[in-house]
Amino acid sequence: MQVEALHWKKSQPLAEDYIQVSDQASDLFDTHFKDAKGWQERAAWLLESGAPKANRQQLIQVLKTFNEGVGNSPEALKAIDTLAQSNALTVVGGQQSGLFGGPLHSIYKAITLLQLAREWSDKLACPIIPVFWIAGEDHDFDEVNHIFYLSSQMQVEKLKVEHPSGHRTSVSRLPLQPEAWREAIEALDVSLMDTEFKGEILSRLRELPLECLTLTGAFARIMANLFGEFGLVLIDSDDPALRQLEAPMFEQLVNRNEELCAALLEGKAMVEHAGYVPQADVHDQAANLFVFEASGRLLLQREGELFTDKKKDYTYTKSQLLDIIHTSPERLSNNVMTRPLMQEFLFPVLATVLGAGEISYWGLTKQAFHVFGMKMPIVTPRLEFTLLEGAVQKNMAKYCLTWDDILHHFEEKQQDWLKAQDTLQLAGRFGAVKEDFQRRYEPLVELLGSINPGIKKLGETNLAKIIEQIDFLEGKAHDAHKSQFDSALRQWERIRLSILPFAKPQERVYNVHTYLNRYGDGWIKQLIENPIPVDGLHRVYYL
Repeated sequence: MQVEALHWKKSQPLAEDYIQVSDQASDLFDTHFKDAKGWQERAAWLLESGAPKANRQQLIQVLKTFNEGVGNSPEALKAIDTLAQSNALTVVGGQQSGLFGGPLHSIYKAITLLQLAREWSDKLACPIIPVFWIAGEDHDFDEVNHIFYLSSQMQVEKLKVEHPSGHRTSVSRLPLQPEAWREAIEALDVSLMDTEFKGEILSRLRELPLECLTLTGAFARIMANLFGEFGLVLIDSDDPALRQLEAPMFEQLVNRNEELCAALLEGKAMVEHAGYVPQADVHDQAANLFVFEASGRLLLQREGELFTDKKKDYTYTKSQLLDIIHTSPERLSNNVMTRPLMQEFLFPVLATVLGAGEISYWGLTKQAFHVFGMKMPIVTPRLEFTLLEGAVQKNMAKYCLTWDDILHHFEEKQQDWLKAQDTLQLAGRFGAVKEDFQRRYEPLVELLGSINPGIKKLGETNLAKIIEQIDFLEGKAHDAHKSQFDSALRQWERIRLSILPFAKPQERVYNVHTYLNRYGDGWIKQLIENPIPVDGLHRVYYL
C-alpha cells in the first residue's frame, strides 16, 4: 500500500488551528486529540463519572435490533454485546444517509472510527466499540438524494432520486418509491464501466428490500456490507426505539433550556473572542430542538414561557413538551447543537470523529456539556484521502505536476505547458506584425490629417479594424494550434477533475461505487487493516 501524507489546509480556520494545536482554538475544547495523556484521563473520567447516562442494557437491545434489521455482520453484533462490559467505551462519528453511500468522506469517517478503536483499545487495554451515527433525523432530502461521477466525456455528472412526497420530514421517514430506486440503480449501471466487480455491486443494490426502503435503510445496508466484518456498529438517530432511551435527556433539554441557550451563547462569545466566525446559528431565543408535526419537522424557539415554530403555527408550553416526551418521544428531534449532548448521554464516548465543519461548530458546545455535568469527548479529525488512479499518476508525471501545482497553480501550469509547445512562437510573430504595422501605418494616418480631419478619423478606424482582424486571425491560429493537443488537454482535464472536481477535494464529491467498480474493495480493507495515524493530515492513496 502506497500512501503519501501531506498538509492540505482546511477551509475552516478554527478546524485548521485546532489540528495545528494553536492555543486559541484548543481552549475551546476540553481535551486535544494529540494529547496522549488526555485520552487516558478521558477514559478514566468516563468510567468514574456520575454524568447522566442512558440505560446501557436497553441501548444494547436497540442497537441489536437495528443492526440485525439492516443485515450487519456477526462481528458488529458481537461488538454490541461487548458494550455490556463495565469498562467498554466507544468512538462515535456519523454522517447523513447519502444515496449509494454518499460522498467518499462518509467512507473515510468509518475507516477513522475503526482505526481509532483498534489503536486506543490496545493503548488503554479496554474494549472500544466503533459506532457510526447515521443522521437519519435530518430533513434536507436534496442534500442526500444524489451522487456525482466523472463520465467518459470528462464531465462531472449528477445522479439522483426525487423526493418521494415533498413532505419536510426526516430522511428516515421517507420511504422511496420502488420504481425510483430501480431507476437510480439503472442510472448507476449506465455510469459504471463494465468490470469484473460491476455485476456483484448492482446485484447487492437490487437485492435491498424495496418495501418501506428509505435512504437511511439503504445507506445502513451499504455501510454494513463494507464495514460490518470489522465490527462497525450502526445507529439511526431517528430510530423510534432510540427516542424512548433519549427521553430523560430530552426532558433535561426542555427543563433547562434557558441554561442550555446561555451556555451556547457563552460558547459563541468564546469562539468570537478567539477570532473565529461561529459556524452555527446561536441566538438567545433558540430552543435547539425540533418537533414533528403534520406539516413536517419544525425547529423550535422560545417566546417567554412558550415554545413555538418559526411561523408560529404551533405553540407549546413547557408542560406540553414534557408530555410529548413522556408519551411519544419520537416526535422530538435534536439540532446540531444538542446532537453532541444526546450522543454523550447515550454512549460512553471516548472520542468523536468529525470533519472540519463539524469541528468548527462543536467549538461552540464546551460550556453546554458542562451545564449537564458532562465533558466534551475528544474531538478527532477524520482521516482524509485522495484516491489517485494509475492513469492520473502517469499523467501527473508526464507533465511534471506536483501536488502544490494541482492545488494552487493548475491553470498557470497548464498555460505554461501550452506556451512551451508553441514552437512557431505565434504570440511573438503576431505581436511583431502588429507592432510593425502600427509603426508604419500611424505616421500615414497623421499625414492624412493635414489633408482633412475626416480622412484622419477614417484612417484611425481603418487601423483599429485591421488590428482587430489580425487579433482575430491570431485567436484562430492559437485555437488551431491548441487543437493539435486535444488528447493532452483531456489528460490535463482528467487530472483536475479526478482530484479537484468543482474545485473541491475529491472525497466531498465522488461516490465510493466508482472505485469499488474499478478496483474492488481491497483498497478499503487496506486502509482499515494498515495502521494510519489520525493526525489531521491529508493522504494520497495510490491505487
